[in-house]
Amino acid sequence: MTSSELWTRATADRYDAEEAENSSAAVLGPALAFLAELAGDGRALEFAIGTGRVGIPLRELGVPVAGIELSEPMAAVLRRKADEDTLPVTIGDMATTVVPGGFTLVYLVYNTISNLLTQDEQVDCFRNAARHLEPGGRFVIELLVPPLRFLPPGRTAVPFDVSERHLGFDTVDMVEQMLVSHHFTRDGDDGRYRRANSRHRYAWPAELDLMARIAGLELERRVADWDGAPFTQDSAKHISVWRKPA
Repeated sequence: MTSSELWTRATADRYDAEEAENSSAAVLGPALAFLAELAGDGRALEFAIGTGRVGIPLRELGVPVAGIELSEPMAAVLRRKADEDTLPVTIGDMATTVVPGGFTLVYLVYNTISNLLTQDEQVDCFRNAARHLEPGGRFVIELLVPPLRFLPPGRTAVPFDVSERHLGFDTVDMVEQMLVSHHFTRDGDDGRYRRANSRHRYAWPAELDLMARIAGLELERRVADWDGAPFTQDSAKHISVWRKPA
């Protein structure tokens, strides 16, 4: 078991509704096209597949997809949408769990590698990806660039969403390289907000490249979004692709 915080049934049951915008064709389309091209005629493995937000539509594009998921409640929501024969899911953590067969693509999206709260576990995640990849296969990560440029001296909090129904901000511990996301979400119209938070270990792109090298993978490409925009010093996130040598 890794240090990842376990998603509860209550969180799993409301996840799809809260992520409806990020599950739309407009948002997912470029990601699915990007991943399908890398998978080619092979199989894809999604680490932390969750409720199938990405894995199910990728399977519908014709890519055979399997998943690893730590939270049984999240996997149960996925199972309402796709059976085991259509999309097999193994319950376990993404740093150590092994599933049968080889894959041309392993992917880990939506900042989820940061759910592993130690550097050692993040390195193990890269090693696990390499373990599953066929020669020439790719490992893809989508991850925010740590928002430290937005921290004035002496401050530890950075807002990332201020909208009608949601207030979100991150607090940062730069010594431990830890980030806590705080969410205040208005569920109804009575003015009450539901509070939640989650812990994450942030990592810079260069640190991930070293993790990849330890796992025997080579950086092939890094872009700013699923559309392939150039990654620059002003990019808020990155899509990175590492290749297992043939």
